[in-house]
Amino acid sequence: MTKKQRALEVIQRLKDEYPLAECTLDYDHAWQLLVEVRLAAQCTDARVNVVVQDLFAKYPSIEALAAATPEAIEEIVRPCGLGRSKARDISACMRMLRDEFGGKVPDTMEALLRLPGVGRKSANLVLGDVFGKPAIVTDTHCIRLCNRIGLVDNEKDPKKVEMALWKIIPPEEGSDLCHRFVMHGRAVCDARKPNCAACCLKDICRTGAKADG
Repeated sequence: MTKKQRALEVIQRLKDEYPLAECTLDYDHAWQLLVEVRLAAQCTDARVNVVVQDLFAKYPSIEALAAATPEAIEEIVRPCGLGRSKARDISACMRMLRDEFGGKVPDTMEALLRLPGVGRKSANLVLGDVFGKPAIVTDTHCIRLCNRIGLVDNEKDPKKVEMALWKIIPPEEGSDLCHRFVMHGRAVCDARKPNCAACCLKDICRTGAKADG
């Protein structure tokens, strides 16, 4: 089985297993997702969803958040960890959206990567979820599962994993597949103790096949 054949089979099986592929961060606007994905670094999505309720209630727009001081933002987002650096990035990002992008979140990778605190993972998440564009979000779940399954070979660099996946995954499937990787990583393919016996991919997974044998 080639990597491309394996990828197509993985896509179909995970579709059957997790019919609803959704982002686990709660947001109503693109700028909110940008804030949340920055807060989610080294923090759970569940905690972020709780913390941002107060943040967005106090600062309900790009303009309001751009006008807030980093210190005021930090007071609210501190429970997410790394409060000072996250607050600084959020403040700078909102100010750039206000001053250079007319208060709108851009819809290209190049423009998104100009925003403070936004890397390829965050940009791809916005492009796929908000704008419906082809996107591959190489978070820790995606990287772990792709290595275990055999879609990439001992590659941990997020950009290199992303580029490798673009070669074997149909563009329109990338965004949803990455959401399903998160779901499967949490439910079955745990970082420390993967439950290979209960995995829908065990017969086509490089690691699962070894565990079965």
